[in-house]
Amino acid sequence: MPHVIIVGCGFGGLAAARALADAKVDITMIDRSNHHLFQPLLYQVATAGLSAPAISAPIRSILATQRNVTSLMAAVADIDVTRKTVALEDGSEIAYDYLIVAAGSTHSYFGHDEWASLAPGLKTLEDAFDIRRRILMAFEYAEREDDPVRRAEWLTFTVIGAGATGVEMAGTLIEIARHTLSGEFRRIDPHHAKVVLLEGSDRVLAAFPPDLSEKARTQLVKLGVDVRTGSRVTDIDEECVRYTDKDGEQRLASRTVIWSAGVAASPLGKALNVPLDRAGRVPVGGGLSIPGHPEVFVIGDLAAATSDGKPVPGVSPAAKQMGRVAARNVLAHMAGKTPENFVYQDYGSLATIGRKAAVAMVGKLKFSGYPAWLFWLFIHVYFLIGFRNRLMVMTDWAWAYLTFKRSARVISSAINTPPAKPHDKHDEAPTQ
Repeated sequence: MPHVIIVGCGFGGLAAARALADAKVDITMIDRSNHHLFQPLLYQVATAGLSAPAISAPIRSILATQRNVTSLMAAVADIDVTRKTVALEDGSEIAYDYLIVAAGSTHSYFGHDEWASLAPGLKTLEDAFDIRRRILMAFEYAEREDDPVRRAEWLTFTVIGAGATGVEMAGTLIEIARHTLSGEFRRIDPHHAKVVLLEGSDRVLAAFPPDLSEKARTQLVKLGVDVRTGSRVTDIDEECVRYTDKDGEQRLASRTVIWSAGVAASPLGKALNVPLDRAGRVPVGGGLSIPGHPEVFVIGDLAAATSDGKPVPGVSPAAKQMGRVAARNVLAHMAGKTPENFVYQDYGSLATIGRKAAVAMVGKLKFSGYPAWLFWLFIHVYFLIGFRNRLMVMTDWAWAYLTFKRSARVISSAINTPPAKPHDKHDEAPTQ
């Protein structure tokens, strides 16, 4: 039987595997982790709202009943499209007849990779655990701090990038400070914590229509987020973020910085030996295959695909649709039929901002506030993998709604040594 290798068990890869469930093919699913992750809710793990099992499930468990799938937890080191082989990190090779690459994306720091350790992005569970630890430890360090200037630095949280992830993160952080941690500290008042959202363009949620973007900004400000658009970051260090705005160079003293400003395609795209676009994505034809190799398909965030002449957005519905089309085109190629052209079906856009605050666009219908928030809740619970995950999320959200409490606040790693306190006096204010 033909051998199909799928690289990456995200939304696209999983959709492709499921679409081939009844096909007479052998499938090898390769992923560097052992779980499928529901990324739209990853920020909830990072902000202690949900536990990791609520938004993830073992790949082997998901595909256990699909007898034509073999799952391998491994990292792909190289792809040879001429020899039709995939090389793993241990040097072993696996031959394929058809290849579906759904390797996703990673963080882009726009040439400043040195910022990665200072301002982590959010793509994996490991990222979420790291950010959650940084957020919770910031309050712990503030509680131990006698210097009011340094205490203010610990209580200033900066989110860089006002896309959906940045907006959701900023709104949730202010809720943690104003409500979740209320009354739990004795030397600090978490209510005094400051959340600053920096965005280089002139509005938040730039992918949304201007009216919804403005409503999102209004809701963020109402929650207590300090929104600063037109602010381009120029430097990040352990104590501050520097940026430029209409008034020139600015310095924002902040010891907890979260990056959500840039996305780059997986470096695995380079292994396909085809020209890439500026974001490192692989240009694909209408059937989602690469030039000269109709047996190699690229889907999801790694693909630079178009539909009706427009770029396909890097969102989960698009990845799932691509996965199903790629699977059907594998079968079409096997049968000697003409491949199907990919046509993206836009089901709308959603972004939550905080408690009872969200924006939504479904077709020509636009709405915001509480109705959009309820719609966001329903959609995200509906698309979670497995009944257990849905039940866990509904239970945790119901508890959080009634009490403002967040149940996933355990820090498993030992505490780090806090940064040494300087002996010299501070000569700069904590924020501007």
